[in-house]
Amino acid sequence: MKRLSSRVLIPFLIFAVGGTMVSCGRKTDPTASGDSKRYLIAVIPKGMTHEFWKSVQTGALQAGRESGVDILWKGPQKEDDRAQQITVVEDVINRGVNGIVLAPLDDRALVRPVQDAMRDKIPVVIIDSGLQGKDYVSFVATDNFQGGVLGARRLAELLGGKGRIFLIRYQEGSASTMERERGFFETITTDYPEIILLVQDQYTGATTETAYQLAENLLGRFPDVEGIFCPNESSTFGTLRALQETKLAGKVKFVGFDSSPKLVQALRDGHLHGLVLQNPIKMGYLGVMTLVHYLRGEKIPERVDTGVLVATLETMDSPALKALLSPDLSILDR
Repeated sequence: MKRLSSRVLIPFLIFAVGGTMVSCGRKTDPTASGDSKRYLIAVIPKGMTHEFWKSVQTGALQAGRESGVDILWKGPQKEDDRAQQITVVEDVINRGVNGIVLAPLDDRALVRPVQDAMRDKIPVVIIDSGLQGKDYVSFVATDNFQGGVLGARRLAELLGGKGRIFLIRYQEGSASTMERERGFFETITTDYPEIILLVQDQYTGATTETAYQLAENLLGRFPDVEGIFCPNESSTFGTLRALQETKLAGKVKFVGFDSSPKLVQALRDGHLHGLVLQNPIKMGYLGVMTLVHYLRGEKIPERVDTGVLVATLETMDSPALKALLSPDLSILDR
């Protein structure tokens, strides 16, 4: 396999599909760990627009600096472009990277590209969202099912165990959100028999705008809804906009998933009543570090759980939750 010299890496090089290559090494001896190679690791998110992925990138860059490896950050622009993400994987394989950290857009569509990478002796660590099969070296992610369980419990608590609700889904094939939806659905239907699901099979798609359009339509059809759960950042923000524009924000109990500045403000304003939070900085960091350990011949776990918590108006200013709600992304500006 052709190796790339670190001398030819430009610190911030923009590629055709929104990619950025960043030299993340400290001015230390890369052989300190006993490994003389300077690795190039590609980190491929689901998309480049959501706030969540900026946090993942932050963690990946932190890990690159600490471990003395170079990070190539490259992904599709939108989270519904499976073909573009497959092209990105194929491109980084052809570039001769030493390893790949991948958040697969689809648990089936990305199986073959990952198999191709592993066949070419390029190890792959999967982050955020699962992939069918076992053709990768480790999976670093939130316990998404548990996140859905926590979302269900929070919404049920707000409703006093009874009421009419929407379960708004995100996108078929997205393993992470499908697990959140499954955790929510199973908990609500098993533990809270007096809660009625008015909607449980509607998908927002990948953008805030499509989420807004769906939520606006559903609110018009079911004006008696009392609670809503959304499983990711874009579906939560699109639904929030619909609630605000129909003057229902704060009246309908609303639990979402993930964080952004506008969602944090909505939580403080009482327009959101709970946010289920992952730790995307930790996910990006451990995704890269797990791969570095593997490349250096160290034993790694097959599964790494990065944790999940619920923020409310009452708890959002605690140190642990504040760090997740308003992460420090300053490394991206350097």
